[in-house]
Amino acid sequence: MSMRGLNKEKVASLKNTFSLTEEKKSMFKMQHKQKLMRRLAAFAVVALVVLGTLLSGILTQVSTLSGQEQELAESKQLLQELEEQQKQSEEELVRLQDDEYIAELARREYFYSENGEIIFNIPTETENTQNTEQ
Repeated sequence: MSMRGLNKEKVASLKNTFSLTEEKKSMFKMQHKQKLMRRLAAFAVVALVVLGTLLSGILTQVSTLSGQEQELAESKQLLQELEEQQKQSEEELVRLQDDEYIAELARREYFYSENGEIIFNIPTETENTQNTEQ
């Protein structure tokens, strides 16, 4: 046999207190490492759940805020239209206090005439276009 053959033979392990102590230390370290990994995994799961909950809340708030901004823009536009309508109504109210304007309005809308006056109804351009389209 050569030297290589000797190396391949199994060497019996010695069971002394030093080797047993080292074995226990390595087992303890391995168990400690496994416990540490389990704790880290549990912490990671809890952290992911908390992070997911926070992100969900943030996304909900962002979508709500976006909807409220859209609603605010629509409300501002409606307010502007209503203010314009109010301004026109106030101007109409001032004109309705003038007798000449009321007389003109009565002639135009209700075909009232003064004595000896003949009213001819001439269609406006919009009425002409509506009649030709029909």
